[in-house]
Amino acid sequence: MSEGKVLAVDLDGTLLKGDMLLETWWNVLSRDRKASLRALQTLREKGRAAFKEALAADADVDIARLPYNTEMIEYIGRRKAAGDRIVLATASDIRVAEAVAAELGLFDEVIASDGKNNLKGAGKETVLVERFGRKGFDYAGDHAADLDVWRSADTAVTVNAAENLRQQAAAVAGKAEHLGRSEPDYRAWMKAMRPHQWLKNVLVFVPLLASHSSEVYQWVQCLVAFVTFSLVASSVYLFNDLLDLSADRAHPRKCERPLAKGTMRLEHGSVLAPGLLAGGLLLAILFLRYEFVLVLMGYFVLTTVYSLVLKRKLIIDIVALAGLYTVRIFAGAVAAWVVLSPWILVLSIFLFLSLAAIKRQAELISDIAVGKESSSGRAYMADDLPVVTGMALAAGYVAVMVLALYISAPGVTELYTSPKYLFGITPIVLYWISRAVMITHRGFMTDDPIIFAIKDNVSRLCGLGVLVILFFAAFF
Repeated sequence: MSEGKVLAVDLDGTLLKGDMLLETWWNVLSRDRKASLRALQTLREKGRAAFKEALAADADVDIARLPYNTEMIEYIGRRKAAGDRIVLATASDIRVAEAVAAELGLFDEVIASDGKNNLKGAGKETVLVERFGRKGFDYAGDHAADLDVWRSADTAVTVNAAENLRQQAAAVAGKAEHLGRSEPDYRAWMKAMRPHQWLKNVLVFVPLLASHSSEVYQWVQCLVAFVTFSLVASSVYLFNDLLDLSADRAHPRKCERPLAKGTMRLEHGSVLAPGLLAGGLLLAILFLRYEFVLVLMGYFVLTTVYSLVLKRKLIIDIVALAGLYTVRIFAGAVAAWVVLSPWILVLSIFLFLSLAAIKRQAELISDIAVGKESSSGRAYMADDLPVVTGMALAAGYVAVMVLALYISAPGVTELYTSPKYLFGITPIVLYWISRAVMITHRGFMTDDPIIFAIKDNVSRLCGLGVLVILFFAAFF
């Protein structure tokens, strides 16, 4: 490469492992729904460039924490050290582009969309040719839309491009350099879908287990319900991750989530999320009764409202989170069409209220440990920790009391040969809740107490103890 050349660098997918249009869209949607609606109105009336400008004006993206392509940054550094002029040439809005350029300190000039002109493909080529002349610049890009620019570039620099795009770029430019390779990381996709969280959906089987049903048809219905809830839940996790990008990147553990880290592209997440939702709803419509479909839709609406609004509301977020767990149990009863005991509903409400409070307790302790005075993206302050801890204990102990009353109810004792053994469950649950709160207080709890319970050996022993007691109560 000769000294004094111009290197024009694309932003989305090239310098950045993401897309700033989607980044700003999800950021605005999470913070200000009215602003997102105004932006859509701008898109309809004035076009894509004005849409980008409107989003950039309302977005509050942490530019420093964006998932940058370190290989590309190192390449730019080498070119700059060789005396080349580095230009950020992007279809993103000028406000975003200048913020990125200021953060990285690598660029001599910024060329970007300005609210009237959308500099993508042929539009970008025209501006670069007018500014530097045909074959007067090298261009780094990653997308088929960049072929128009590469056609006028002296050297095409492809970034994480598929083999066919590499060949096309070399053909139109005459000379090409290749950085990285396009290799979809399906492990990142699976991680983003959180399949380990599907274990929560076994709650749909609780009504059948409580009723001691042996009807194969009912179990099949609940199995289908489990699959539909898993698909919809994964779509919710993806939507939530898209809405929480900035907060997740600032979190010590959540920053490793695929969308926040950039190992999964935002455009893929933005397509996969509604795709999973549609798949879950279609499966429910085809194989389950319409009442279950309504419950499933209600679950999605509640989780969406929770992600957009309720999780930032004091106390309401904990109640809503407990409700989302309880809905799964109710959905299982609807899918199998069995009568759900009010005792189970009350028990689940208080038990999951305790777990939701433990989750908030863990988040608060994690934030306090890094010097924060409030919980990221939540309505809780550091001084609220004793209250949240008290809520976790109180709700958990009430759940134990309800469990004892449920065990002694006539309808339950009739299902077991020796129902007196069932009371052995109560001290186990009491111990587990107390221990969970104590472990959280010491800072050893992960964000989700249910996932912690699955991985924790003591919790597994408690679960085994409950199963042994149920076995003896049923058969001895």
